[in-house]
Amino acid sequence: MQLTQEQIDFFNENGYLGGIKMLDDIQVEKLRNELIELTDPHHPGNSLFYEFHSNESTESDTILFHSLGAWRITPALHDVLWNPRFVMAASQLLGNVPVRFWHDQLFYKPAKKGGVVAWHQDYSYWTRTKPVAHLTCWCGLDDSTIENGCLQYVPGSFRWGLLDKPELAGNLMGIMDYLTPQQQAQLQERRRQTFR
Repeated sequence: MQLTQEQIDFFNENGYLGGIKMLDDIQVEKLRNELIELTDPHHPGNSLFYEFHSNESTESDTILFHSLGAWRITPALHDVLWNPRFVMAASQLLGNVPVRFWHDQLFYKPAKKGGVVAWHQDYSYWTRTKPVAHLTCWCGLDDSTIENGCLQYVPGSFRWGLLDKPELAGNLMGIMDYLTPQQQAQLQERRRQTFR
């Protein structure tokens, strides 16, 4: 389960690392089922969420379910947080230190109706450590492609420093208001590379 030195070096250079298999097919199926159950605002465990938005989308014809605290409600979402694949990778990427869980977060965007999560810098929302000593581990429960709106990163953007945060479920490109012309060019270049 250990990352290679090459993977760690890539992370340190670019600020992200993809392609690590964190979950098997059985775990993914359990997580999908639990997620669908949790989107119901009348779910009996709803009061255990730290935050719950059945639809945070700013567009009336799209849906962006967003919540924090699902680990407190369902078994698979609880257990995934202590998955050794997550813990080992996080420890190595943070410099071989013990890790502590801060919180989980769910975003659910139904097929053909999914709302937008704007380009953003996670650290802008979670300035918990200085210097930065925390990270986000993102796992998709469906195939994530350019065509269906996959998560994307701007390599090296962690060196931009702390940015103001755009409205998370607002304008996809709202981050542009907070970037220098050079940073805007880097983001646009990343988008061009993605859609070639």
